[in-house]
Amino acid sequence: MLERELDIITPDGPMNTFITHPEEGGPHPVVLFYMDAPGKREELHDMARRIATVGYYVVLPNLYYRRTREFTMVRNEEGMRRMFEEMAALSNTLVVQDTEAMLSFLAEQPQVRPGPVGAVGYCMSGPFVLAAAAQFPDRIAAVASIYGARLISDQPDSAHLTLDRIRGEVYLACAEIDRWAPRGQIEQLGAILAASPVKHRIEWYPGAEHGFAFPQREGIYHKPSAERHWERLFALFARTL
Repeated sequence: MLERELDIITPDGPMNTFITHPEEGGPHPVVLFYMDAPGKREELHDMARRIATVGYYVVLPNLYYRRTREFTMVRNEEGMRRMFEEMAALSNTLVVQDTEAMLSFLAEQPQVRPGPVGAVGYCMSGPFVLAAAAQFPDRIAAVASIYGARLISDQPDSAHLTLDRIRGEVYLACAEIDRWAPRGQIEQLGAILAASPVKHRIEWYPGAEHGFAFPQREGIYHKPSAERHWERLFALFARTL
């Protein structure tokens, strides 16, 4: 496996990014990995490596780059305050702009196979991957939102408003216990998807809590659900990429 840290140039400055891919067998199809709210960190690097080991070129950017190059939430009152402050500075519109920069960067990489791209987002990035897929329907062929939060909002760029533009396949993994993505909102989103031509699957994970896929989320990590989500991701990407 090969990996490196580099800056992807965006209209708002350099976006520091972790990249990993197999050493042999390239060029490889791309998976864009959008971080959750606690920030780009080694736990996510390890998850990106797991995706890369099965044959993908994985791109994990620091979406907070406009404000800081390094942020990992400390789980105390001040850390939570800072995390919500960083989150509030992001929007679907800004992340779509960042996605365009990533796609431009990828076009110049010899290790990247031209063609369809996959995307996965956790927690706050659930709506980001949906918005990106709607903006780049000819490039993004598969998106997975893992316990995505704020999939429907009152903002003018809310991801649910452009779902019908998506041409790729959509997978939503939903925790049974999740105050950040309540069942009513997921059911509302499901109704919108059902009325659209988008190929999709919404799957509930019984007994799992928000954050179940993160190995270092003490008391929350649920290995059976985490492994199921890996199975679904790998099958989705194998079908579409």
